[in-house]
Amino acid sequence: MDSSNIHAMLAAMLAPAFFLTATASLLLSANNRLARIIDRARTLLRELADVEDQEERAMYERRIALQRQRSLNILRAGQLLYAAISCFVGTSLTVSVDSFTGHRLGSLPIWLASIGVLSMFAASLLLARESALAVTAINEEMDHRPRKRPAA
Repeated sequence: MDSSNIHAMLAAMLAPAFFLTATASLLLSANNRLARIIDRARTLLRELADVEDQEERAMYERRIALQRQRSLNILRAGQLLYAAISCFVGTSLTVSVDSFTGHRLGSLPIWLASIGVLSMFAASLLLARESALAVTAINEEMDHRPRKRPAA
């Protein structure tokens, strides 16, 4: 294999590596967001145990439901990001196999890269939706603070 083929193969493997790095960053961010959502849900569940007023209890249950919705969006986004990582690694491997072994894998690297990019795009939309839900949650909490109970 001459050096021009090696350079072409390395260049073809570079794009998936950039996407892999970007996807890993999004995945790290999503996992951190999920941890914060779980912490908030646990806090709300602890507080709910002490709430006796039915109206306030309903408000807490709505907040918990919103946290559940946020966590499901993050879960789906994470799954899509893991799929994207797998596709980008698969793209690099198929380019490598195609270049070094002479096996013709046809358009498989292109399909893998395309599926990876689409998975990343869909995950980004879910992360954007989760951010909107986070703002909704905090606005709702600021607008409807629990009433202070009178001292006995």
